[in-house]
Amino acid sequence: MIGVFVLAASLFTLDKMLRLFDFVATEGGPVGVVFKMLASLVPEYASLAIPLGLLLGILLAFRKLATSSELDVLRAVGLGYGRLLRMPYIITALMVGLNVALVFYVQPMSRYYYEQLEYELRSGALGASIKVGEFTTLADRTALRIEESRNEGRQLIGIFARVANSKGQVLSISAREGNFLATSDNPDTIILRLTDGTIVQDMGTQGGRNSTPRVLSFTRHDLPIDLPAMEKFRQRGDAEREYILPELLRIGWSPEGTETQRDASQASFNFRMVEVVMMLLLPLLAISLAIPPKRSTSALGVFLSIVMVVAYHKVNEYGQDFATLGRADPVLALWGPFAIFAALIMWMYYRVAYVPGGQAIGALESGSAKIAKKIRKLFRRKRRRFEPVIDDDGDLQPEAAQ
Repeated sequence: MIGVFVLAASLFTLDKMLRLFDFVATEGGPVGVVFKMLASLVPEYASLAIPLGLLLGILLAFRKLATSSELDVLRAVGLGYGRLLRMPYIITALMVGLNVALVFYVQPMSRYYYEQLEYELRSGALGASIKVGEFTTLADRTALRIEESRNEGRQLIGIFARVANSKGQVLSISAREGNFLATSDNPDTIILRLTDGTIVQDMGTQGGRNSTPRVLSFTRHDLPIDLPAMEKFRQRGDAEREYILPELLRIGWSPEGTETQRDASQASFNFRMVEVVMMLLLPLLAISLAIPPKRSTSALGVFLSIVMVVAYHKVNEYGQDFATLGRADPVLALWGPFAIFAALIMWMYYRVAYVPGGQAIGALESGSAKIAKKIRKLFRRKRRRFEPVIDDDGDLQPEAAQ
């Protein structure tokens, strides 16, 4: 179960990690923020990875008992499926409690932290890198270009800077090298210390005529650069998925809130509840799909279990979006599919547990067996048709064997 959980969570984060690396590289932020953002998404992915791990853990355990005929021995001595499910349901109860803590408390907080990291990355609060060979805007009136960077950015070679003010005056500065220095008195200002360069000061238009630019050579020059002011990130609660359980209950059924807020909060609450309650049916689904037909080792049930859980999760997400827009009642949009899914699972479990020789997916098993048999026969026929013929002398004959 733990192995399946780790595998599922890794697959969920892999695609997101690639997109986050591209996003952070585009924004010029530090690479370490990618792993912080991925860590904040783990609770969100765990809410689906935990049910998958629980389902496949129970399914593979009972499948091993069934394929080794141990399940037949256990049932022959009077141990029914209800007795065999005691330990799986103890584990399920623990996982349900963990999932409740995740979806109602940990997940909203981690989602807000993710949004905060994304905001700080876009705004430059986490730091930005200056790309070599490109113009970088450090402030509204300051542009900087660097030809080469050495010692991990500590030494900058070939610097060009252009600084303008509100009066139309422009400083064009070129220097052989330089480096950035922090200031202790003002954290919103950094110092760019330049070495061996030239300053061209364009005074703009004065008295209706253009003034002559002034040129100054220097050995060392400190250029102060004002960093843009950072806006404070918003408070938690911009979206309903950032609300914890008490907040969802307060907003979703409060007459003081707007209809849009109530619909969104009720949809989010019912979505989280139905995802948690669904876990109580997973042991029954696992047993229904774990036991293949006699004298068969078909793994169709393993594949079908993953498809059913993921498809049901996507249906719930669609129902939540539909209810959030106010186009459907949240209870009907989310608990309706749950009732259908629960009825299907109970029927499958009844077929396996109480019908002698019953199979929940017997028709699918026989159909897949017939298809696999035809495919194997087709490839065997092609292999025999094009098999080379060797005569008694060891020579290869061009005709195919019949």
